[in-house]
Formats: sequence, structure tokens, C-alpha cells
Amino acid sequence: MRRRTYLQSMALGITGLAGCIDSPGRSTGATTTNGERGVRVKTVAMNLEVPWGAAFSSNGDLYFTERPGRIRRIRDNDHEIIADMTNRIAHVGEGGLLGLAFHPKNENLAYTYQTYESGGTLQNRVVRHRVSDGFERETVVLDEIPAASNHDGGRLLIHDDALFVTTGDASDRQRAQDADSLAGKVLRLTLDGRPHPDNPFDNEVFTYGHRNPQGLAFDEGTLYSTEHGPDVNDEINVLEAGNNYGWPDVTGKSDEYANPIATYTPTIAPGGATFYDGPISQWKGDFFFGSLVDTHLHRVRIDERNVVEQERLLDGEYGRLRTTFTGPKGDLYVMTSNQDGRASNPAPQDDRILKLQPA
Repeated sequence: MRRRTYLQSMALGITGLAGCIDSPGRSTGATTTNGERGVRVKTVAMNLEVPWGAAFSSNGDLYFTERPGRIRRIRDNDHEIIADMTNRIAHVGEGGLLGLAFHPKNENLAYTYQTYESGGTLQNRVVRHRVSDGFERETVVLDEIPAASNHDGGRLLIHDDALFVTTGDASDRQRAQDADSLAGKVLRLTLDGRPHPDNPFDNEVFTYGHRNPQGLAFDEGTLYSTEHGPDVNDEINVLEAGNNYGWPDVTGKSDEYANPIATYTPTIAPGGATFYDGPISQWKGDFFFGSLVDTHLHRVRIDERNVVEQERLLDGEYGRLRTTFTGPKGDLYVMTSNQDGRASNPAPQDDRILKLQPA
């Protein structure tokens, strides 16, 4: 972890303005600028239905999932549906078409995390697709991950030729403590879906004792996660192979389990996470995630695995914020999640993808 000097909160106070649609699938990309603070918020896409996972291709196209079962692509401000899997995705509660990642060496291959129904039972699986076939040609690389209407995990991240997968406890909390179960875990696979040879339990499990991990991000070889607590202690964790993070025996810090580096009570429901290395100098190296309950973008400064500063951005401006990620030029992107049935008053433009960049 890079050594960071403590800086007081910049209190940017940035806000955003929704864009509008000129024609089907085309956004004007309307922006708002806080000139004094030097940050601009741009609406990249709108009128979406629960966007969840996102990945950029090498040519700069943005692909993202919508939880009911669609994959869209944004190219030159046009967004179009390039795959419709709604007939085979079980969009039940928190389940559906979730995480998305490209193969690092063959961008004709991509991975998704899916909830589906088999014999009246919900299951989750990781699937590899051929992009050139419109994601239609599928190979299941990991199946029979426990699923439920709540706590399905779903985040995918590829690092050093390993595929990391978050899974929730699928509303059966005791499975999180069973190292032989795929529920309540962070998994590490090879890119063809086998257990990674360096895993601690000779199976797919990398870490265990998780309730519902939602975000994964690497910084200089260290893996961080965000995780939903019950009614207390949402967490940021440093993930290390074989560690037990305590659920359901404990939440927050304890003497027996791996401790989080930050907790949040009342809970804020942290979403997908990323480290920032873009052009806004005051954010360099900081950890970002969206908040689904407190409806803000959360910025965290970490120094040697210690949280030294935190700040709330876009507070209440866009509602529920699900996934935070960075683009090819380092810009920060945020997805809203206001069409998932849990937002009190979705805006007419929801759901949206926002881009934060220098003014």
C-alpha cells in the first residue's frame, strides 16, 4: 500500500444534473460543473433498469449488465442492448444478471455472474461468453453457488490471471462458516473456472465468514472488499487467503476473527468499489464506493491499511448508488440503483450512469 500523507477533507460538495434523451438510446451527456471545486458530473446514460456490473473493452466501449438479464454497450454516447438473457435469468430480489468482467488476454471472452432457477430452486453460477456471438455462446465455469432472494454477492474481478467472485450467505448464515460451502465467501478461480492452485482449502474458497460482500478492488497487490452488515457494522475488509471474517458469529472487530479496517453503524449498504488513479489530484489513490442506504458516494483515504480520512460526496443528489468503477482514462463512474424497488422516489431519468471528471 502506498504511503499516504493525511489530508483534511476537501469537502468538494459536487452536484450533478441529469441529462436528457434526444432519441432512443442517445444521451446528450448533460453536465454540471462546480467551477470553484473543479469537478464536473456528466450523465453518460439514463433510462436504465438496475445497472449492476461494468467493464470496459480495450477499445474504450463500456459494457454493463442490467439485473433483469440484459447486457448493454455504450459507444460514442449510444447505448444499445447487445444481449437479452431475461428468459434464462431469475431476477428475484437481489438476484439476477450481476457481475461482469473481460478475460484479460482474450477480449472475445467475458464472464458474468447469474442467478437462475433449476427445479424450482434458485442457484447462482459464473458463465463465460463469446462477445462476438452476442454473449449467446456460454460455458458455465462454476455452478451451484447457493442463491436466494437476498444476499447473492455477485461481484467479479480479474487480477493476475485469477478470477475473484463474491458470494453472499443466501439467507442461510451458517453456510458462511463452512469452508466447504460456496456461500458467504470470496472465491478465487483460474480463468477456466478451476480452483486456484494457491487457495487455502483445496477448493474455490479464498476467504470465508462473509455475509454479503459487494465490492472488490486491488491496490498495489492488496485486495479490499466492501460488505453489508445486518443492522450494524457494514465493513471494509482487507482480504487475505484463508482468513475468516466472522459472520455470523461477529460483525465488526473481535479478538477471534480477521478485523475490518472500517465499520459503519448505522449501516450505509456499501456497493461496488474502486481505487482512483485519475486526473482529479486530490483523489489520487483513494478508495471509492457507492452507498445504497445513505445515498452518497463515499471516499476513503487509506494509509498502510489504516483509514485516515473519509468524505461523503453527491450526498442525496442521485439516490441509491450501486457500482463505482474507473474508466480507461482514470475517470470515476457511478451507477444508480433506483429502479430496484427500494428507492422511495426514483427520478424520471433513472437509472443512470454518471461520470466524474475535472471541470
